Amino acid sequence: MIIAIDGPAAAGKGTLAKRLAAHFDYAHLDTGSIYRATGVKVMKDGIDMDDAEACAAAARALTPEDLASDGLRTEEAGQAASKVSAIPEVRAALLAFQRDFAANPPGGKKGAVLDGRDVGTVVCPDAPVKLFVTASVEVRAERRYKELQEKGDTAIYARVLAELKERDDRDTNRAVAPLKPADDAHLIDTSEMDADQAFDRALKIVADAAS
Repeated sequence: MIIAIDGPAAAGKGTLAKRLAAHFDYAHLDTGSIYRATGVKVMKDGIDMDDAEACAAAARALTPEDLASDGLRTEEAGQAASKVSAIPEVRAALLAFQRDFAANPPGGKKGAVLDGRDVGTVVCPDAPVKLFVTASVEVRAERRYKELQEKGDTAIYARVLAELKERDDRDTNRAVAPLKPADDAHLIDTSEMDADQAFDRALKIVADAAS
């Protein structure tokens, strides 16, 4: 079983993916972490983000240790991930990694949950369950703003909103694998849902697909 979950930043897809993986005892891959790790590697190594081949080389050199790096959840890492993910050579370098994870879940698990931007459309187009988790950009900005405040970041809501809009625009309009729902994806709009409601909705979709 493969559950593909896509959606924009701060829509709640990561939380949902982790809960589904734990519930079904499936392997979980936050595909964004691969791009974040690549972005962080590119920044640390002083690589020009306009140098497609150098960025692709950094992607090919990724190790499991890179995915456990401390700095992956920062806003800076997210912005870097969005930039490198727009490079076709980087996407090609990381596509095989994701497909292998889905086809051969680590730890002998009987299924995999992958969340990202193009899992249902490009990485696993034949996944039996595809979810597209979204929310209004204002709701997502409010969630991200509160998250950053709790971490002690003196974030300004207007800046968070502007950065999310910029990121949405880049992810949606990139030439390769733009962010969009797969034709057969189930839409879950979490604008007025809490995490439990989103989880219950997803469980029903998975149950229907399995029956």
